[in-house]
Amino acid sequence: MAKNKKASNDVIGLDVQLSKSEAFIEKHLKLILAILAVVVIVVSGIFIYRHYMSNQTAEANEAIAASQTAFGMEQYEQALNGDGVKEKGFLKIIDEYSGTSTANLAKAYAGLCYANMDKVDEAIKMLESFNPQDDQMISPSAIAALGNCYVKKGDNQKGAEMLVKAAKAANNDAVSPIFLLQAGEVYEELGNPDKALELYKEIKDKYFRSSLTSSGEIDKYIERVSK
Repeated sequence: MAKNKKASNDVIGLDVQLSKSEAFIEKHLKLILAILAVVVIVVSGIFIYRHYMSNQTAEANEAIAASQTAFGMEQYEQALNGDGVKEKGFLKIIDEYSGTSTANLAKAYAGLCYANMDKVDEAIKMLESFNPQDDQMISPSAIAALGNCYVKKGDNQKGAEMLVKAAKAANNDAVSPIFLLQAGEVYEELGNPDKALELYKEIKDKYFRSSLTSSGEIDKYIERVSK
């Protein structure tokens, strides 16, 4: 009898718990459904955005090819603004495909265009907006161009620091020695021959395969600041 009574109480307790759960669900059903709807919308939105950005990047990659060709031919105005017919130019690519890796690449190219056109302020603005990537040529070149622009503006200290940063980012025999050499010359201008000597020795020791080292040219710089 006691067992039956306990079982009955357990059932009643379970009914009470179910009733409470049902009451909770009923009371908060709209909120729960709203939360689920938000989750679905967010997940769907992420999928749609990724698909959209994938398409955007593909279009941008196709569009940037002509501007890269113009840049290679030193037609910097056309590379920036297009030909007025089919070619968009780097500036329009940056605007139309914002958020894509191609638009970011176009910023680097646009900055280099402005730098080559001696439009220093425009070059600095564009190169500062560029987000460097993990590559050994384009990103370091953009950083070095920014450094040279700072030097042209008279901010030699910042310019030298950017050139050293570019050399480290590249870390190769092709361009790192050039950036370090430029930085060393700027430090000489700043009256800091010790820092210049440090960079010249780095070229000789670390980039011994470079033409600056193999030709013996870097020894002249080392000798000059060692006096």
